[in-house]
Amino acid sequence: MDDLTKEIQDEAPWCRLFADDIVLIDETRGGPSEKLERWRHSLESRGFRLGRSKTEYLRCEFSGMKRDGGEVTIGGVVVPRVEKFKYLGSIVEEIGDIDEDISHRIRSDWQKWKKASEILCDKKIIFRPKGKVYRMVIRPALLYGVECWPIKKT
Repeated sequence: MDDLTKEIQDEAPWCRLFADDIVLIDETRGGPSEKLERWRHSLESRGFRLGRSKTEYLRCEFSGMKRDGGEVTIGGVVVPRVEKFKYLGSIVEEIGDIDEDISHRIRSDWQKWKKASEILCDKKIIFRPKGKVYRMVIRPALLYGVECWPIKKT
């Protein structure tokens, strides 16, 4: 994907690629539509198709100031606006809140813990292997991504 789209990618972090997911970031009102149109043209000229039914946009208002923004379009069709979306396991919200992302991660971690607790709580298995499973599997999974959570006053 990087080789196919090298000429239309912007400097990081304004264009993020991961597998078949693309995140386009712009600070101007018309910028996202222009970038999206460049991506659509570049991909379609090479025989690929941009998934219009999956395409959505999020206008970040981290400063708390509500600004009137224009519509984002692709091929003349308006792209639906969302208040949050999930990208690479993280939930990104329009106002920059992290509560839902943290709650989602905690729920997910508890589900993993429940699966692993069958092994960790089994009295037939000796303590030492349980400790290794906890240190090598459980703890890293629980702490994944914690180092990059933003800090809140509350």
